[in-house]
Amino acid sequence: MNSFGLAILVQMGNCLCIKETVKINGRRYYIRERLGEGGFSTVELVEDAATRKLYALKRITCHSQSDQKVALAEVEYHKAVRHPNIVECVDSDLVGVPDLVGNRTSQVLILLPYFRRGTLHDELMRRQKAGTPLDETVALGIFRSICEGVQCLHMARPHPLAHRDIKTANVLLQDDLTPCLMDFGSVSHARVDVSSSSEAQQVQDQAAERSSMPYRAPELFTVESHSHIDERSDIWSLGCLLYALCFYKSPFEAVYERGDSVALAVVSGVVKFPDSHQYSEELVGLIKSLLRVKAEERPYIDWVIGTVDQLLNKSSGAV
Repeated sequence: MNSFGLAILVQMGNCLCIKETVKINGRRYYIRERLGEGGFSTVELVEDAATRKLYALKRITCHSQSDQKVALAEVEYHKAVRHPNIVECVDSDLVGVPDLVGNRTSQVLILLPYFRRGTLHDELMRRQKAGTPLDETVALGIFRSICEGVQCLHMARPHPLAHRDIKTANVLLQDDLTPCLMDFGSVSHARVDVSSSSEAQQVQDQAAERSSMPYRAPELFTVESHSHIDERSDIWSLGCLLYALCFYKSPFEAVYERGDSVALAVVSGVVKFPDSHQYSEELVGLIKSLLRVKAEERPYIDWVIGTVDQLLNKSSGAV
């Protein structure tokens, strides 16, 4: 019997209840509920049968060897980078699962910490509904911590890594609002030299599959045949995220929701800000500097962190 879909009888009070379980490297977990799902994976709330501690379990179903290779790479990227602002991979496993027509597929299981507060997207939607935007200092503090996690990726060895799908829905929040960057399914080597039309199409297709439109960098919408892509694609996404920290959503979210061309909106370089808001000109200027259409005009992550520190020092009155 494989590790997927086991069911056991559990004594609860005076009745016996059937609880579905999953095993990861021989350790048993009860499946409590489904937390979410995407095109390639599902996330469930699970409980350690021995300790009763709660975790989030990401299941990636693989229908081919290439699918499995990509899923296992996600685990390896987790192992390659460890940082307080990057979600930890607690455990992982590869199991075989029969599909509905009798073929053999596999699943990569990734056990992650459970964050009761949910994602930054959840937090911002609650605040938008209540009309309580983040204070500038709080927004910059959250953003700086996210940038530290991104810096860890960009400084990875032997190859710098890029997340390629930084967005509010991929940032989990601890109870004290400490952010943790998650979902390494989009992570890849940051620096890519494209030397042919076929390579360009491959990079573009991968971005279309793994990078969310309202946060996707311009160079990933139409990849040139002879071009260089690097970690500054993440800087664009960080600009969209900082805008969302202030105004609840990416500057291109409304375009996406209307069904208009996000690619055209992004390439235009036009970013609109509300007529009235509580944020400083310096913060707005930082957002604009991150959202430069030409990647070579965008800063690297060290500059971003240094600039955020200057704004935080100014807001605190430090000399």
